[in-house]
This record gives sequence, structure tokens and C-alpha cells, in this order.
Amino acid sequence: MVKFKKAKYKFIKIKKKKYYFYTIEWMDIVGDAGHATSEEFNNMIPAAMTTHAYVYSNDRKAVRTFSSYDNNDEVFSDRNVFPKGCIKKMRRTDADS
Repeated sequence: MVKFKKAKYKFIKIKKKKYYFYTIEWMDIVGDAGHATSEEFNNMIPAAMTTHAYVYSNDRKAVRTFSSYDNNDEVFSDRNVFPKGCIKKMRRTDADS
């Protein structure tokens, strides 16, 4: 009987390249065009966001992600580019998740 080792992390393969699935926690700008008091203005804080996506590339300046892809070709959709300074935490998603 042949035993197969289960993958530790969730990933997909497109044209022989693996793309791993990540949970990315990041900070986003919050804006308002209306009138506000000093107290209301002081209470504005950036939005703490979470994104679940495959990482296309990760370099020292930016992380590029996608959530949808073509099953028959190297075509990506639902794409984002995150400046590294906005990202608080990145972790690969387990295969069981």
C-alpha cells in the first residue's frame, strides 16, 4: 500500500507553479468628505482589514494576490497589490482550513 503525504498548506498549481493561499491582515485608509468636529476627527482610525487570497508574488515593496483564476490558462482575476507598509501579518492557510 502506497501512503501519500498530505500537503501542509493549501495551494494551487498553474502551469507547474505553486501559489499558496494566505490570510493577510492589513491596514486601510479611512476617509470622510463631510463636516466633523475635532472630537469626531480625532476618533477616526484606519480600518483593520483581512484578505484571503493566493499570493502571486511577494517582494520587498509589495505583495500581489489573486482570488480567481482560469482553470485552463495562466489568467488571474480579483487581483490586489498591497504596499508592504500596510501589511501587519501574513500567514499561509493550512490545507485543512
